[in-house]
Amino acid sequence: MSPGASNPWILSSLERPARAVVVGASGGIGSAVTDLLASEGFDTVHALSRSEMGRSLAGVREGRIDIEREATIAAAAEQLAEGAPLRFILVATGLLHDTALQPEKTYRNLDPEHLLRSFRINAIGPALVGKHMLPLVPKTGKSVFAVLSARVGSIEDNRLGGWYGYRASKAALNQFVRTFAIELGRQRPEALCIALHPGTVDTALSHPFQAGIDADKVFSPESSAQRLLAVTNSLTAAHSGQFFAWDGQPIRF
Repeated sequence: MSPGASNPWILSSLERPARAVVVGASGGIGSAVTDLLASEGFDTVHALSRSEMGRSLAGVREGRIDIEREATIAAAAEQLAEGAPLRFILVATGLLHDTALQPEKTYRNLDPEHLLRSFRINAIGPALVGKHMLPLVPKTGKSVFAVLSARVGSIEDNRLGGWYGYRASKAALNQFVRTFAIELGRQRPEALCIALHPGTVDTALSHPFQAGIDADKVFSPESSAQRLLAVTNSLTAAHSGQFFAWDGQPIRF
């Protein structure tokens, strides 16, 4: 059974019964996607994060995962092995800055520990989610493995420089997606493996960098989530291994 709602973000292209997973469900975009999926007719939406979401939604099952610890990813995947087909997986984690790490303005600011942390969270963690969860998607019918990337991770689009660790780790993530898609296509030819650019979203990640951006170009998490699901719903296996912006436009790696 497909959802009957007319909202454009409804994932009507995915067969039911089915389950969905959001990794990073306590973040701004992850939380908004979880809310939308909860009303879409999935048997269960598994909301996985390092911290508790602190709220209860019908059809949503919370779980713990630490994107920097493979054992927690493997444990989460093991718990997902039973149930309706797992047709939608979104990795919505990411790190641009925190109290210890800021985007580098020059190569003089490069720090090996900061670079390693960027790669662990932005590239290696999502790749390990793929390692443990891609075997769980069904062999027939459309399924989706999507990660939140960033336009600044595009090598061809880099015109400004700076932000070395974030750019490089997101570029690595894009390469993981491309390579996953090739292998996945041999085993599950209807599966879709994509990177998504959500635009500038009003979350803690972008707050320090919103100055000078027109207000109508800063999306709420809810608006961004709707756009990303609408794009995902419109894509097919022919688009697997590619990178798409919130408006459906392809971005070159």
